[in-house]
Amino acid sequence: MLEAKGISKVYPDGTEALCEVSFKVPEGESCSIIGPSGCGKTSLLFIFSGILKPTSGKALIAGKEVVAPSREVALILQDYGLFPWKTVYGNVSLGLELRGYGKKERQRIVSPLLKNLGLSDFADHYPKQLSGGMKQRVGFARALALNPDVLLMDEPLSSLDALTREKLQNSLLSLWKNNRMTMLLVTHNIEEAVFLGREIIVLSSRPGRVVIVVENNKVGEVDYRTTEDFFDKCREVRSSIEYGAT
Repeated sequence: MLEAKGISKVYPDGTEALCEVSFKVPEGESCSIIGPSGCGKTSLLFIFSGILKPTSGKALIAGKEVVAPSREVALILQDYGLFPWKTVYGNVSLGLELRGYGKKERQRIVSPLLKNLGLSDFADHYPKQLSGGMKQRVGFARALALNPDVLLMDEPLSSLDALTREKLQNSLLSLWKNNRMTMLLVTHNIEEAVFLGREIIVLSSRPGRVVIVVENNKVGEVDYRTTEDFFDKCREVRSSIEYGAT
């Protein structure tokens, strides 16, 4: 479903963010991207979203080169990206409204999402009335309302406290298992990368290069994070990051 073919990115000021990055993510699988700060993780995600263009190489989704934002791709940002003047319901239904869905059809799609994410009682609230965890769930709901084939996430849980973060990691895992969308997650948290990624792509220091793609076949169950296999995989990823940073 996702393929990076020799992607390099050099910004106008001369900053080289990525260098010859190549990998593949099968359809319906989850993949985490992790590496040292400034290694081009977000740049890579924005290239797959169609917001940025690579200096060289290609990003492909379902075999087609990404040249612009796509209706099949949803992007969740670190700062939630909510409109403060819209209610929870208004934020979640916005994408559907822009695509021309009628009021009844929007309600049919949005109401179950709000219920599944524990937001039904807050449908008429505004973002300023919500906690950080609730704002992030609104961001998830807005993306899922569009029924995307690909879900791209740029450190979506980084600003949350540990307990809320763990709960939303569980929610993300459940959403992925139930919807089987292809999921690409950028994170700087090793445990999160291992908990959510069937594959873990470790990037080197800037310019980001692929150090290793770690297979993580036991991902998929909430109790995985309590197992010895989980801790072993975290140690493997940590060692790979330290190697890539040298």
